[in-house]
Amino acid sequence: MITARARDIPPFIVMDVSEKAEQMQREGRHVIHLEIGEPDFDTPECIKAAVTRAMAEGRTHYSHSLGIWELREAIAEDYFRRYGVHVSPDQIVVTSGTSPAMFMLFATLLEADDEVILSDPGYACYPNFIRFFQGRPAFVNVYEDDGYQLHPDQVQARITDRTRAIFVNSPANPTGQLLSPDRMQTLTELGPLVISDEIYHGLVYGPDPEHSILEYTDRAVVLNGFSKLYAMTGFRLGYIIAPPAFIRPIQKIQQNFFIAASTPAQWGGVTALREAGEDVARMRTIYDQRRRFLIDGLRRLGFDIKVEPCGAFYILVNARHLHRDSYALAFDILEKAGVGVSPGIDFGANAEGCLRISYCNSMENIAEGLRRLDAYLDQNPRPLSA
Repeated sequence: MITARARDIPPFIVMDVSEKAEQMQREGRHVIHLEIGEPDFDTPECIKAAVTRAMAEGRTHYSHSLGIWELREAIAEDYFRRYGVHVSPDQIVVTSGTSPAMFMLFATLLEADDEVILSDPGYACYPNFIRFFQGRPAFVNVYEDDGYQLHPDQVQARITDRTRAIFVNSPANPTGQLLSPDRMQTLTELGPLVISDEIYHGLVYGPDPEHSILEYTDRAVVLNGFSKLYAMTGFRLGYIIAPPAFIRPIQKIQQNFFIAASTPAQWGGVTALREAGEDVARMRTIYDQRRRFLIDGLRRLGFDIKVEPCGAFYILVNARHLHRDSYALAFDILEKAGVGVSPGIDFGANAEGCLRISYCNSMENIAEGLRRLDAYLDQNPRPLSA
């Protein structure tokens, strides 16, 4: 018998779109992929060389369950260099990506009916992790007119005696927006633990830098990893920075369910932090060029982007003038235009009617995607009889 927990977990709709696109490609269709948040760049050569070297030197066995000391030390150095915060390597757990990190964190944090406050829209999988551990997501709506900012007074209104954490993600998926420093500071003063997903740190394009939650409090948990900034999605390498009291419980869960992260990948992570700066700068410059090109192109197609996204590699556009059912609209665009985009409903009820468009693709392909969208809109001025 299948458990209700497994039966009722929602699908990750972005993957449904991607898998439908792959089926179309097998049938001979050409699809422009603007739905996936995966860097299209190859992993920097210095990282690949480090992983190859680690394997050649026999570093292919289990590591310490917290992660190799050299990587935890490099992560601590990186947070001091970038944010001026002191983190002990003993406060870091290296994980097989940020998804297992969230799994272990919520397993440590939540009892049945405990609550975590989240923004809506937000990353599709956050509430699914919370519900999987019998917790309850408590949503606070954020809006495009306001740059999708999370307002501390609205967060405070959602706090109850069951609130265990406030979850922030800046730069954010799906909006590409940054949370302002003053709001981050105020959120840390509301009482609950703050969890900060910092996976898109380093991918910021405007004059205002990203900030780590650890700049404002040490009563916080950071989730981060190497997939986005270093184009290392297949290496499955992430980490948790947490207050000391969390480390031993998380470590025991790691030992039982995951043992340890990949040892060769961890050595690649050390090199990423210490040697891949020029590669990261090059990729960031290209992302920014694509971002500005895509924003201009979408505006020419009639999409009203009120506050330009300045981080990650996403644009969340309001498409309610086309149709309010974003799932149906995304699949209609895929079928008729051969362009993959993500339906807003995947990221929360407050994003229904929006589409998330990723610029993790070449400028040539983004231009072709815009041409196809233009033709689609000409042929379908009111898609799906909206």
